[in-house]
Amino acid sequence: MKNVRQFIIASCLSLFLIPSTIALEPLMIDSFESDPQLRWSYVSDQVMGGVSEGRVAFKEEDGEQFAHMTGQVSTENNGGFIQLRSAIPKKTIDTAIGAYLKVRGNGQQYYLHLRTSGTLLPWQYYQASFTTTDQWQIIKVPLTAFGRSGNWLGKAVKPSSIRSIGIVAFGRDHIADIDIEIAEIGFY
Repeated sequence: MKNVRQFIIASCLSLFLIPSTIALEPLMIDSFESDPQLRWSYVSDQVMGGVSEGRVAFKEEDGEQFAHMTGQVSTENNGGFIQLRSAIPKKTIDTAIGAYLKVRGNGQQYYLHLRTSGTLLPWQYYQASFTTTDQWQIIKVPLTAFGRSGNWLGKAVKPSSIRSIGIVAFGRDHIADIDIEIAEIGFY
């Protein structure tokens, strides 16, 4: 009985440890150099009749290049989001165990959204939240932390199925203006 208990505990703990066979080097997606506007697109709820407004500018400060998303989110007219999104080419992150970003902002909560080959409808995604500070910080989010937007999606994100990543201001009226800067984003 003791050996069974030890096996179960060891198995559960292994779910939270990074296997030694997985590289810990980041699988870079973007550091916003060399024409990022060709890889990133801005989307808002206006595509479905919402009234949220925003914009994305690509900037450089002290040698650091970054995307700067600003705006206001409103839930009027069934809206409620602004987003900066990029496609992920197939077979580039098949070994990923999480997503990361180097970010700073205005102290509000934002979200990472992943779309996969199984998210066929526009309102389907996997999401994880994070909170910004006014200083640059690296935020790492394991794929196991992403929740699905509905029960019709698979319970877990499979790295080989990820097709896009987005940084999103979402789901509530943002009283303070949206103000978030992303200097690097990728997978590990």
